[in-house]
Amino acid sequence: MTDAAATPVLEADGLVGGYVAEADILRGCTLTAADGEIVVVIGPNGAGKSTLAKAVFGLVKVREGRVRLRGHDITGAAPHEVTALGMSYVPQVSNVFGSLTVQENLEVGGVLKRGLIKERMDSMMTLFPRLGERRRQRAGTLSGGERQMLAMARALMPDPTVLLLDEPSAGLAPRAVGEVFDTVVEINRAGVTIVMIEQNARRALALADRGYVLEGGQNRFEGPGDKLLVDPQVAELYLGGAAPPAAGAPDR
Repeated sequence: MTDAAATPVLEADGLVGGYVAEADILRGCTLTAADGEIVVVIGPNGAGKSTLAKAVFGLVKVREGRVRLRGHDITGAAPHEVTALGMSYVPQVSNVFGSLTVQENLEVGGVLKRGLIKERMDSMMTLFPRLGERRRQRAGTLSGGERQMLAMARALMPDPTVLLLDEPSAGLAPRAVGEVFDTVVEINRAGVTIVMIEQNARRALALADRGYVLEGGQNRFEGPGDKLLVDPQVAELYLGGAAPPAAGAPDR
């Protein structure tokens, strides 16, 4: 666990915005991620979770509030500018090029690091050995779990310090879900700060240094992941029942 008082690497403060001017989906969302943390955002469908990630990354217009990356104001910056500053984003859908091979997908992801593509690709093959076995295979023929691994690897090619993940376990078989969560931990251990939107709330909070619960485009609860996991109100409203007994944080 990181020090909660550490200087934030990512700050989203009072975000208001949405896809059309007449309908704000975000209504004052706030999020902070310190260097080296895993931060998880949960909440019911329609709460604004994915919209928050897109707003942070410059894919949704922010009408009020600010986004800062390592102290630099990136509010309204284009996604390619945000990537160049050290933050990558993995969307929930359409996150790989199905007609391209695994290797070609990674090469596209490494366009901002042209001189280091081979080095970065070697690192990805070490982190994701299954991708190394399938490097000549078209991404569209991979399993759901393998495509998610490729999407994360492609986002890591520019060597970001912050990785935004939007529902990385959505639609995956149970075994693949476990592999995705294990990979998130490995990426974090390698020094990348993770901000993860996730439907598998219990499992995600068990990994999280910090958690946020959104409802109606606003923060409803926030705090250490292990505390939210055993909060009776959070459990009743968002985790499908009674909170589990309090326990020590998982080893990561």
